[in-house]
Amino acid sequence: MNMVLTNAKIYTCNAAEPWAETVVIRDGAIAYAGSNDKTKWEAVAGDAEVFNMKEKMVIPGIIDSHTHPGMVSQSSWHIKLPWTEDVNELLAFVKEYAQNHPVSEAPFLYFEYYPTSMFGDKGPTKELLDTAISDRPCLCQDFGDHLHWVNSKMLEMMEVTKDTPDPVPGLEMFVRDVNGEPTGWLKEYVHMRFAETLYKNIGWVPPMDLTPELMGNFFCFLTEHGITAIGEGILEGEAQLSSMAELDRRGKLNVYYDGIVRFWSYEDLPEKIAELRAYQKKYTSKHIKINTLKLFLDGTNESGNSALLSPHLNDPSRSNFGEIKMETEELKNCFLLCNQEGLDIQIHMVGDRAFRVGCDAVEAAQKEAAQRGEKWIIQAIFAHCELVDPADMHRPAQLGITINWSCHWSGGYFGEEAQTFIGKEKWNRMYQFNPIIDSGALVAFSSDVVTYYELHRADPFFSMQVAHTRVDPEFPLDPTVYPGSLRPEESARLSRETLMKGYTISGARQLRWEDKMGSIEVGKLANLNVISNDFFNIDPTKISEIKFDAVIFDGEVIYGEL
Repeated sequence: MNMVLTNAKIYTCNAAEPWAETVVIRDGAIAYAGSNDKTKWEAVAGDAEVFNMKEKMVIPGIIDSHTHPGMVSQSSWHIKLPWTEDVNELLAFVKEYAQNHPVSEAPFLYFEYYPTSMFGDKGPTKELLDTAISDRPCLCQDFGDHLHWVNSKMLEMMEVTKDTPDPVPGLEMFVRDVNGEPTGWLKEYVHMRFAETLYKNIGWVPPMDLTPELMGNFFCFLTEHGITAIGEGILEGEAQLSSMAELDRRGKLNVYYDGIVRFWSYEDLPEKIAELRAYQKKYTSKHIKINTLKLFLDGTNESGNSALLSPHLNDPSRSNFGEIKMETEELKNCFLLCNQEGLDIQIHMVGDRAFRVGCDAVEAAQKEAAQRGEKWIIQAIFAHCELVDPADMHRPAQLGITINWSCHWSGGYFGEEAQTFIGKEKWNRMYQFNPIIDSGALVAFSSDVVTYYELHRADPFFSMQVAHTRVDPEFPLDPTVYPGSLRPEESARLSRETLMKGYTISGARQLRWEDKMGSIEVGKLANLNVISNDFFNIDPTKISEIKFDAVIFDGEVIYGEL
């Protein structure tokens, strides 16, 4: 559809010309972005339909550069727990749900979420969960998404015993008692390594096949919230790509998608590169590409397994610096191999030691590549970076590292549990990105939602409000301790200009699509949004109330109306 949106308040995210009043769309692309002066746009517009926007704001299509379409879709059968710090109330809910849904109806129960702080650093036990349900496997997931509490029956059906080795000791593992017996507390998604055994033994598989129908709701959400491009967090196998390709054929994908393949070590990296190449050959299209590999370098601050520069405070021996998947030398070699392949690497990192190891590995790899006469062509993307030592803040700009931050975490979403391990001073320094941005680094924003429970928080304006105010309206910090429930430090609040840039042109640069999207300028795709309020002038506490009146994708109105 050829169209003209005129008399609009257009924020282009084009640094050379940040504001415009009229945009002309022809053949799915931007043909003009400038003033209302008809003498400048009328000839370009030709017979395009003209819409008087009456001063409504227009922005580029939103780019969520780290999210989980597969994981969210697969979680549709999970059961929402009541939000409570009272373990007896939680157990009563689990027991009543099990009584109302017999084994014949629900052979495996998966509940989310319990507060990470509920059990402290020793965690819950299988015996405690057995008091609520013991006739079938049961799993409760913690609020931080990296800890899981299971009953005895689940361990039995997974065939996990004291003799079962931990896949990644200290990081992806079963917590054990003094005799080596699994306690029922699991770190990371270790249970997924045993899912096939579990389902075989119970003779049932949950509705997790990533069909186009199962995934459709996730992509409808994106469309309704102005998100026109996404970066993958973890690709959930080829079935996900196949279903997305089918949705694309049906005209129901309506996003540009950048896929990712996970690897665990330098040893398995060649195999994962081969897998990625096979996906590229089979699924690359106008809207789908796969060009990135993913590594989890450490755990989380709330789980007590992030990699830190100083010992965890709850460790009397002062010898626990957290867990790290690989050290500098191995990670350097991963970067060098991917640089030779022309593939980007995204790394989950949370603690300040993980961040430093990541920076050291990039620096060492760049130096070695230069010595070999190899051009440095890949992009190192560091996701989360929750705790960064002040001495390392300048290094992303210096080394060309891209930072990806999930804005809706900026307030009280994960509470104060991390203080148990890292202390108050470091907790106050978490989520500080302004020095990194001010130094000139590329910082892109995302939601990183992993379940339907939190999908509503992927609304970009909800995330922007939390990052701009440092207050989470759903999970506010105690106002008697934190005035106004504002998470320290106030200096970490992100400006509106930074947020809009991070959700548009910076996201496009991370996904290597800056030549075609991320800003409203001539020659780029006509992916843009008409929104209900002036983002730059609305009350900060009302940003989340902004709605998408119309969403335009590839030059077509796919949601709302003009």
